[in-house]
Amino acid sequence: MEPKTSQLPHKPVEDETPLYNQEFLDFLSGLPKERVIEKFESYQYQGFWYNPPLLHGIFNMQKHFQPCENDIFLVTAPKSGTTWLKAMIYALMNRKAYPPQSPHHPLLNNTPHQLVPFLEFINPSKYGSVCNSPDRTTRILATHCPLISLPKSITDDASPCKIVYLCRDVKDNFVSLFHFAQKNQWHISLEDSFELYCKGFSGAGPVWDQISGYWKESLDRPHKVLFMRYEEMQNEPQFQLKRLAHFLGKPISEEDEKSGVVDQIINLCSFDTQSRLKVNNTGDLVCGLSNSSFFRKGVVGDWKNRLTIDMASKLDQITEEKFHAFGLSI
Repeated sequence: MEPKTSQLPHKPVEDETPLYNQEFLDFLSGLPKERVIEKFESYQYQGFWYNPPLLHGIFNMQKHFQPCENDIFLVTAPKSGTTWLKAMIYALMNRKAYPPQSPHHPLLNNTPHQLVPFLEFINPSKYGSVCNSPDRTTRILATHCPLISLPKSITDDASPCKIVYLCRDVKDNFVSLFHFAQKNQWHISLEDSFELYCKGFSGAGPVWDQISGYWKESLDRPHKVLFMRYEEMQNEPQFQLKRLAHFLGKPISEEDEKSGVVDQIINLCSFDTQSRLKVNNTGDLVCGLSNSSFFRKGVVGDWKNRLTIDMASKLDQITEEKFHAFGLSI
């Protein structure tokens, strides 16, 4: 008999309110910082800007995290399709234990963020409690951490861990970030938000530097890092899901094809399905962000309805200059 959600062998890991010890506060005191919005400060570490909770998670991760043999890390800049890809990877890896058409599928009763937690918001004492795949040597974890700040135990060639990086057109990424800020009542104008974004003051920004790091790594070590694009996920979801499954060592079988598993996963994880669920429309994460704020239909090219021509041109110019400086063509 198929298990119901309440019988899950893995318990969703809830985000926890960070408690800063003196060691972390001393660490913060030595970093460059800027007040980017009223009551919000950003700290620069290893070339990237963070708010304190995110940086606290990276601080703990670098000190305490030890990967399991086959851990999977989903990496994104904030508002690049994180919630969607969390759901996709979870459904893909668990498709035998929880068929995607099941009325008791965990994604119908838990948010993607509960099932695939952000590593930054897990208390180090609970790293080992994450169990969200049938194989206990495999955990699915998400992070906004740039490549340079990931623990060496993850990025080392000797580690069999896999990294999936999802990027998004920076113009659409900015627009999505701005709407997310408005939903969570961060009082800032579009113009001020735009200037901060261009200066690199987004979560783990500058976003261009984060994208470039993972793109280069995917070229150098394609067995280790899979680089995906939000726009391609939207335009060809079946192909991209199969590509993802192959990279993760869980290829779509002939039996899967015949039973329609690919389309079932895509439907289960779609915006239309997930955004209508009660669990995704009520309650907050412990950090205070509402679950519903993570669900806004990410239309490719929506920036055309939101940005001025000058704004779009400036982002395109920065993108071209940044990627040229890295010697990359993305």
